[in-house]
Amino acid sequence: MPKAKSKAQQQAAGAALAAKRGEQDKSDLQGASVEMYESMSEDELEEMASTSREDLPDTADED
Repeated sequence: MPKAKSKAQQQAAGAALAAKRGEQDKSDLQGASVEMYESMSEDELEEMASTSREDLPDTADED
């Protein structure tokens, strides 16, 4: 299962997960959360959103 690489990625996964569950409108999603909503399962999103924030950087470096 995927783990978030940054706090921003974790937040995007959380937003996409909320939309998948019908807790918010898909039209409210922006940026990476739209791509995550369309390409990841609810289980994958839940795993990524639940990653511990403690050691995550604010944003991920693009390699």
